[in-house]
Amino acid sequence: MSRATDHEVVSIYPLSEAQINELMTKAPECVLIWDTQDHWPVGVVHSFLWHDGKVWLTFASHRHRAAAIRRNPRVCVTVTGRTLAPEDTPKGQATMKGIARFHDDQPTKEWFYRALSKKGNPTDPVAEQDFYELLDSPLRTVLEITPEKWITFDAGKSARHRAGTLPESELGPRLGVDTDRLAAERKRRGLD
Repeated sequence: MSRATDHEVVSIYPLSEAQINELMTKAPECVLIWDTQDHWPVGVVHSFLWHDGKVWLTFASHRHRAAAIRRNPRVCVTVTGRTLAPEDTPKGQATMKGIARFHDDQPTKEWFYRALSKKGNPTDPVAEQDFYELLDSPLRTVLEITPEKWITFDAGKSARHRAGTLPESELGPRLGVDTDRLAAERKRRGLD
């Protein structure tokens, strides 16, 4: 593959499982995306927690997203390592297709609110407690999202590859989008 002429190919820059775990642990925010009743995708930025290989977040039960996700629990979560994340976070992004499950029991709420409060305020116990008390509302629900599929992009690999410093052994396989679909689109546009 030529670095200069094949810049449309990005599936070869996946994040490793370890990088996904690190990104999901360190990133402070995600975008939760769901399907509305009239089939429009909608997304909202959330603080979140990565715990036991799942995304956990919270919002008030009366929000439109609660009804929409109860109707269709297939959601999407997108996280980036470029915005607000610590400097040593993998640069790139991870998008997760997942299945959502609601939790309204007090033990789940208590551990989640405490963990999310601590994540957002790791060195300030007063701010941690203040955030915990803000979250602790009878109208709030907790959403657990179990990954079904990942779509990732390692921006560091991409930059090193373009610079000619990435060994071929670190590239991922070309996925169908960068083989069949890319070839079909180039042909459709008369680029071959």
